[in-house]
Amino acid sequence: MAACVSRVELSVSCRSLLDRDLGSRSDPLCVLLQDAGGGRWAELDRTEKIKNCQDPEFCKKLVVDYYFEKVQKLKFGVYDIDNESFDLNDDDYLGGVECTLGQVVSSSVFTRPLELKQGKPAGKGTITISAEEIKDTRVVYLEIEAQNLDKKDFLGKSDPFLEFYKQSDAGTWQLVYRSEVIKNNLNPCWRKFSVPLQTFCGGDFNKPIKVQCADHDNDGSHDLIGTLETTLAQMQTAAAGSLVEYECIHPEKKQKKKNYKNSGIIRIKSCKIETEYSFLDYVMGGCQINFTVGVDFTASNGDPKSPDSLHYISPDGINEYLIAIWSVGSVVQDYDTDKLFPAFGFGAQVPPSWQVSHEFALNFNPSNPYCQG
Repeated sequence: MAACVSRVELSVSCRSLLDRDLGSRSDPLCVLLQDAGGGRWAELDRTEKIKNCQDPEFCKKLVVDYYFEKVQKLKFGVYDIDNESFDLNDDDYLGGVECTLGQVVSSSVFTRPLELKQGKPAGKGTITISAEEIKDTRVVYLEIEAQNLDKKDFLGKSDPFLEFYKQSDAGTWQLVYRSEVIKNNLNPCWRKFSVPLQTFCGGDFNKPIKVQCADHDNDGSHDLIGTLETTLAQMQTAAAGSLVEYECIHPEKKQKKKNYKNSGIIRIKSCKIETEYSFLDYVMGGCQINFTVGVDFTASNGDPKSPDSLHYISPDGINEYLIAIWSVGSVVQDYDTDKLFPAFGFGAQVPPSWQVSHEFALNFNPSNPYCQG
């Protein structure tokens, strides 16, 4: 019987976060923790950091295994990130919420007030979480460029970036991808990117996709250049030498200006769907993993009579090299049918000539250097 486990991705957004920065707004990040028992919490995943934003919509999805038969206690914590360190203890806590994964997956949209500690609200801050099961292993690969975008900056050209949104069943727009910012360029070409098909459009090639192009500002007040709507089916018609073009339209400009044409052209250079195979797909499909041992005998390893040496010949016959070989080999051997492993050494004086060799069979049989098991 198959285990009742599914991969679930969680989309997170917040509203009205506390402002902890002097002279600018907070730079929030959301971390996902799971109850590890005994009052301890283990980190499962975290989102990206968004600069200068009190109403963040995080692009990175938080991925978690969902077990129907388990109560999985989760904690979402939002922090204002002020440095480059991975540790969150030196960052300002903007609030959090505790819940179960069951509560999240059984709600179409799960919204709760953020708390600094139990019973103490974090201002008017709220967190919204929505869950989606990952069932599709296909991935969308896209290459996109733009031409003649509107100039938004007073002293320079625009710093454009793209955001892709899919339409939910409830009709709301949900962020699925945010591109990098290209500085000072009205004809940008963004680097090729990939998004899981499930994340991008729920596997529905005709689901509406909104693309928003904006001019990036460091203070978070990004200026809209224009938007367009399309579907994955339309974008897929892009192929070598045949680009798909869309007019980038700013709705307010279109309303106000009679002679308004567009705010630039967005071009899909290529759009491909590929299946991303898991490790198990390869193994179950007959993939073999071969394991070769190479042992370093150079003098830098120290005298084998000394306990400090990795080659220490201890009374129990065990040393660091053997432990490493056993640790890797015991796992890998399950994926190798003949259980024959070639083993070589380098950096030793080898009989009978006692010349230094940088590749010799450990069993001194160069025509058959394999060890059984």
